[in-house]
Amino acid sequence: MMHQSTKPIALAITGASGAPYALRLLESLVQANRQVYLMVSKAAQVVMPMETALSFPSRPAEAEAMLREYLGAVEGQVRVFGREQWTAPVASGSNPPEAMVICPCSTGTLSAIASGASNNLIERAADVVLKEQRKLILMVRETPFSPIHLENMLKLSRLGVVIMPASPGFYNRPQAVADLVDFMVARVLSHLGIDNPLNRPWGQ
Repeated sequence: MMHQSTKPIALAITGASGAPYALRLLESLVQANRQVYLMVSKAAQVVMPMETALSFPSRPAEAEAMLREYLGAVEGQVRVFGREQWTAPVASGSNPPEAMVICPCSTGTLSAIASGASNNLIERAADVVLKEQRKLILMVRETPFSPIHLENMLKLSRLGVVIMPASPGFYNRPQAVADLVDFMVARVLSHLGIDNPLNRPWGQ
């Protein structure tokens, strides 16, 4: 049964490689009729056209219009916030999202969250989700991991953060890159409690 919560899901895209994961997740959330609060880092804006056919506008209003057309979203379903838009709902614990996903999550963002830096809206939103004890999922994308990366992941995991490196499985015998992307996006959706048809569960 599809998750029926009306609370928004916050999605942040940072500059680690993995923009196709983010776009597929965004598309899946829209198809599941969920409202999305979207934040995109400056580095992610650079990486996205390198890895996808999409260039992300700098102005939030232009980005929202582009995404409505690209995703077929309804008005207001995807709200885009600027990197220092401190009036955004995600900046305050009085109006936290149901959950937050950072996909992909750079190790720099991982470090900032682990230290409580809150230097931009993505970091502040993650800090809010942590302090309000909502679900935070980090799709960390780096290889190999240094001891610093591992210590930061362990620290956050002990606080209840879901650490989900972009490590797709092969037991479904993927035939294309899109199959590998869908594998990881399905895992994220599962942890959000959202039914999806993207991947066949193990044993079925």
